[in-house]
Amino acid sequence: MKISTWNVNSVRVRMPHVKDFIEKQSPDVLLLQELKAQDKDIPATELEDLGYNLIFKGQKAYNGVAILSKYPISDIITNLYNVGDDEQARYIECWINAKNSGFRVASIYLPNGNPINTDKFSYKLEWMTKLRNHVEKLLQNEEMVILGGDFNICPEDRDAANPESMRNDALFQPESRAKFREIINLGYYDAWRSLHSEKTNWSYWDYGRAFEQNKGLRIDHFLLSPSAVDKLNSIEIDTYHRSLEKPSDHAPVIIKLNI
Repeated sequence: MKISTWNVNSVRVRMPHVKDFIEKQSPDVLLLQELKAQDKDIPATELEDLGYNLIFKGQKAYNGVAILSKYPISDIITNLYNVGDDEQARYIECWINAKNSGFRVASIYLPNGNPINTDKFSYKLEWMTKLRNHVEKLLQNEEMVILGGDFNICPEDRDAANPESMRNDALFQPESRAKFREIINLGYYDAWRSLHSEKTNWSYWDYGRAFEQNKGLRIDHFLLSPSAVDKLNSIEIDTYHRSLEKPSDHAPVIIKLNI
């Protein structure tokens, strides 16, 4: 089972890249973030014609998340808040009805939080608390749970090419990292660190010369429940699609599970 996550930074602009990625990698499940389109403007038919069931939650000009699956989808959740309390399209979750065993998966676009000492940072921490409370409940069902997406967190200094330049960034703050560790401490596993305890590769490079100079960050993560991490076979970051013309500033992250 191949599952991928990718912040595409506008699904309409990046459709040629998404199609190429699917042609080359053929993931069973693809999680997308930062669609930057309202529901009516998301190229749903194009995506479904690639051989996928599709669910999404869009938002005008900002945010937006989606899940594409070759298998049937059910039990959909699109908000961590009470209905009407939070309009930002940042979370979508479902049950994947795979042939031999199903699993739960979520596509996550966690708030950036910059600049710190503003309401944006407070919202980031609040949102992470909501996420923590929700994914704790998911573990109680003793199901395979896969949380993938752009978490906008560098868990450690080694997850940035230049840690000193990030000291005042919301992605690096002790409070942000503490909230991330709270989720890990519930019993989730960082898929990358589960297989690469020492090695770090980047999943995000700012526009400009950052990719050419390999000055990136590891902020796109897969967090796996115990029964999911037991089946983890590999994880890779697909830098090819970051190297193309007019790319997203993120690269797809791909895991393979022995399901």
